[in-house]
Amino acid sequence: MMEDSIVVKGSMSVKDRAPFLSGLVSPSVSHAASTGKSLALIRPKNTEFYYRRKTQKDLEDERRTYAEAARQGSFFDEQLKALEPSPFEFRFKFSDDAGPHDYANGDWEAHAMFFHGRRREGTDQAALDWMSKTFNEEYPRKGMMFCVGNMAARPHTWQLLGVLRVDETGQSSLL
Repeated sequence: MMEDSIVVKGSMSVKDRAPFLSGLVSPSVSHAASTGKSLALIRPKNTEFYYRRKTQKDLEDERRTYAEAARQGSFFDEQLKALEPSPFEFRFKFSDDAGPHDYANGDWEAHAMFFHGRRREGTDQAALDWMSKTFNEEYPRKGMMFCVGNMAARPHTWQLLGVLRVDETGQSSLL
C-alpha cells in the first residue's frame, strides 16, 4: 500500500511545532514568489472553506488522468488506477499580506477526509458539514497554515498543497 512507504522516525512536541515552523512562514504567496521560492508556508487570514460538486465530465477526466499516470509504470501503478476521485472540489477563499485569493485545495488528504467522513457519518452532506466545521471553525480558532507551491513549468501559478493545523504563536521566530 502507498501509505506503507512513510515511516515515522520520531515526533516533536506540540509546543515546539509552531516555533519550529514560524521561521519558514512567508507573509504572502507573492512574497514567496518574489524571493524565488517554489514552496512556502503561509498563515492565511479570513479563511472560508467551501466546496462544489464536480460535473460528470470532471470525474471522467480525473479517472482518465489516474489511469494514464498508472500506465506510466510509476510507483503508484495499480493503486493509482484504482483511486476514485472525490465527487467534490474543495476550495479556500483567504487573504494574506498581498490580498485576497481563492485556491482549490488539491491536497489528497482533504479528499481522504471526505471519504473517511462519509464512511463514518453515512452521507455526503454529513461529511461535508464535518469538513466545514473543521476548516471554518476549529482550525481558524486554533491556528492553521497553508502549504503552497508551484511547478517549474508554471512558476507563476501557485497551488494550495496542504492545510496544516499548527497553533498560532503570536510572535515571530528568532530563526
